[in-house]
Amino acid sequence: MAGHSKWANIKHRKGRQDAKRSKVWSKCSRAIIVAAKNGGGDPTMNLTLRYAIDEAKSENMPKDTIENAIKKGTGDLEGINYEEVVYEGYGPNGVAILLDILTDNRNRTAGEVRKIFERGNGNLGTTGCVAYIFSSKGQIYIDRANVEEEKLMDLALEAGAEDVVDEGEAWQVVCEPGAFIAVREAIEGAGIEVASAGVTMIPNNTVECTGDDARKVLTLIDNLEDHDDVQKVHTNADIPDEELAAIE
Repeated sequence: MAGHSKWANIKHRKGRQDAKRSKVWSKCSRAIIVAAKNGGGDPTMNLTLRYAIDEAKSENMPKDTIENAIKKGTGDLEGINYEEVVYEGYGPNGVAILLDILTDNRNRTAGEVRKIFERGNGNLGTTGCVAYIFSSKGQIYIDRANVEEEKLMDLALEAGAEDVVDEGEAWQVVCEPGAFIAVREAIEGAGIEVASAGVTMIPNNTVECTGDDARKVLTLIDNLEDHDDVQKVHTNADIPDEELAAIE
C-alpha cells in the first residue's frame, strides 16, 4: 500500500529499543534461559534456543553473557524460574495487541500490564480475543540495494520461503517458522547481508492509525516494551511512513 511500509514501522521501533540496550539484553537472557530449560542447551538440537541466541547476537549481546544464560537454563548455574505467558488486548483505535511474557510472578505481571493498557487508552482482554488475528512466521529483511528481486526470489523460494514482498527500501522474505533457519542460511550463504531477521507474529489484517491515534498506539507499545516481563509486543497497527516521520 502506498505510503505504508512494515519495514519503516520495524525500524522505528528498533530505534526506540536501541535506547534501552541493557533492558534488551536482560530480555534476551530470559528467552535463552527458558529455551535452554525447556529443550536443552544445545542450539543444534533446540531450534527455540537457536532463535533466542541469534536474536541476542543481533543485539550485540556478549558471548559470555549468552553462555551464562544457557547454563542458568540447564541448571549448571543458579537462575530464576520464569513462566511463559501470552497476554492479549486492545489499544487505541481498536488495534490488536499480543504480548509474549516471561515472568516469575504471573499475578504481579498481570496487574502491572493491565494498568499500562488502561493508562494507554486500551484494555487487557481475555485469552483468545486477538490471537486468531496473528500467524507465526519467519521474517527476513534485506536492503533492496543489496540484491536484485529475481535473484532473491529464486534463492529464497528454493530454500523454502513462501514469498518475497517489496517493502519499498527493503525486501521482506516470509516463511514458515520451521523453514526460517534454512532460508536465512541460504540468503547469507549467497553473500547477501540481512538487515533484520526473526520469527514473529504477523497479523492477518491491519488497522490504519494516523494523527493522535498513531501517537497513542506508539506510546502504549513503548510502555509495554519497557516492562521487564514483556518479551515482545505484536500489533496489527499500520502507521503510514509520514506519520512515523512526524512522530520521530
